[in-house]
Amino acid sequence: MSLVFFGVGFLLFSIYLIFLIWNIFYNGKKQKQQNYPNLDSSNSDNIDLDGIGNQGRVPK
Repeated sequence: MSLVFFGVGFLLFSIYLIFLIWNIFYNGKKQKQQNYPNLDSSNSDNIDLDGIGNQGRVPK
C-alpha cells in the first residue's frame, strides 16, 4: 500500500515539475516577445557594450 502511495506521489510531483519548468520557459519567452520585440543581436552596436550610447566615446 505504501509503495502505491509513493508511486502516485512521485507521478504527481513529476507532472508538477514538468509543467513548472514549461511554464517558466514559456512565460519568459512570451514576456521577451511582448516587452522587447525589436531586441536582437543583429541590430546591436558592436562598440556600445554598456548600452548607454555614445557618451564615453572619444571622436577620432
